[in-house]
Amino acid sequence: MKPSTLRKAWLVSPPLAAALTVCLTLSAFSMPPQARSREQRDPALVQGAPPGQAPGVQAPKEYPKLPEENVSVTNHVITVGGKPLPYTAVAGTLLLKADDGRPRANVYFTAYFRDDVKDKVPRPIAFVYNGGPGSASVWLHMGAFGPRKVVLAEDGNALPGPPGRLVDNEYTLLDATDLCFIDPVGTGYSRPVPGEDPAQFYGYTEDVAAVGDFIRLFVTRYERWASPKFLIGESYGTPRSAGLAGYLQGRSASLYLNGIVLISAILNFQTARFAPMNDAAYMLFLPTYTADAWYHKKLPADLQAKELAAVLAESRAFALEEYALALLKGNTLEPAAQDAVVRKIARFTGLSPEFIVHSNLRIPLNRFVKELLRDERRTIGRLDGRFKGFDLDAAGETYEFDPANAVISGPFPAALNAYVRTELKYKNDTPYAVSGDVRPWSYGNVENQYLNTAETLRGAMAANRFLKVFVANGYYDGATPFFATEYTFFQTDLAGDLGDRVKFGYYEAGHMMYIHKPSHAKLKADLAGFIRDAAGIQ
Repeated sequence: MKPSTLRKAWLVSPPLAAALTVCLTLSAFSMPPQARSREQRDPALVQGAPPGQAPGVQAPKEYPKLPEENVSVTNHVITVGGKPLPYTAVAGTLLLKADDGRPRANVYFTAYFRDDVKDKVPRPIAFVYNGGPGSASVWLHMGAFGPRKVVLAEDGNALPGPPGRLVDNEYTLLDATDLCFIDPVGTGYSRPVPGEDPAQFYGYTEDVAAVGDFIRLFVTRYERWASPKFLIGESYGTPRSAGLAGYLQGRSASLYLNGIVLISAILNFQTARFAPMNDAAYMLFLPTYTADAWYHKKLPADLQAKELAAVLAESRAFALEEYALALLKGNTLEPAAQDAVVRKIARFTGLSPEFIVHSNLRIPLNRFVKELLRDERRTIGRLDGRFKGFDLDAAGETYEFDPANAVISGPFPAALNAYVRTELKYKNDTPYAVSGDVRPWSYGNVENQYLNTAETLRGAMAANRFLKVFVANGYYDGATPFFATEYTFFQTDLAGDLGDRVKFGYYEAGHMMYIHKPSHAKLKADLAGFIRDAAGIQ
């Protein structure tokens, strides 16, 4: 099996508005009598309707003073590949409005435009966001693709410790595409307008509509309709991207995309939900367990001696065939067949046969990360299985914290807050919500179902034969396992019509593969090539 390839609205300022009101009021009293009598005789004017508007027709509703769109523009130069790269940074907000003009929310963004490009029209523009739901874009912004990044050790550990420090990002995507990092409503500095119900933004369909409206407005304001357009989303940002592909291509925007990058994808939530009668997750997580066990040298000697890719090929085959069949049979599985399957699960996970039997052959992630290194009194990471942590209780069923998340999260918030105010000169006293309070999050569109956005993406690709997709997977990612993503695409493209328009990339790191320097370099090269190809750039 070879899964790597699958077949700016301008507002009247308050002082000016006040001045216009005074002028109009005074002008009424300075009218000659005959003019005032005409006013009195004109029913339309008496009813407050503008000239030309029929009597009795309701005038457009007037809303209170609109929130200010606060934007800061600065100029910078970094060095990428030994060459200077000059660019303009724009940090600020765009105001989302309802169709009737009602202000709804201020959405914060940070955009970067390369300056040494003569013709802006063919220059790609990529819209970038993280997931959560409730996560700001700080991770992809300051960790992966922005022109400045948080300093990390080569393996992803924080350096030198809090507070985080910044350096020029040698793996920025700004040499390949202009960038716009979006913080959805409730994250970063993005907030609903006072008086607006936050629930209108906190849900799958609601979020897609809000982010889609922002993208349409940005493309209009900054005159990028003629540019190749891309979406780059991570984690929950990947079902957002799938939804956006349908939303943007629909009647709401009629905006067609050139490419979508799915980083640590989860399009079908069934593949990552451990629940009774849902055996798919257990099967699809097993190759990730294999990768983690291989990294920590818990596999048999013959497997440890092989390259990771070769070991995972064996693990995939076992999971898809013998293991899947055993799970499907349930308690009808004969004892001899069960013993054989248990031995192979142990072989590919590093867990004891006894533990596997006691788990009824079904091992959820929370148990695996606790059990693998239990004899060392250590746990491993969910987001990245390479990292180790320790708990007070070595006998517990699950970890006290995710050691990967603990290592990754520290330096980013401080670095982002310092960067925005000092280098980008953007002033905002609102707390920057790295993880916003967006609960409860509505999945009302799929009540009594698992969220599955794969079909939306397939439909968008079917309608737009130029749309290409790149899927980036970390081998040690226990949040969105790579085999679950492969399975989703196997099941989506049943006719094989998408073919060469979907490509997979693999990295020896976890959920945020860019914190691992070798993987970051490979990811940059992969995505730069993908963007050039999808944009038709020679």
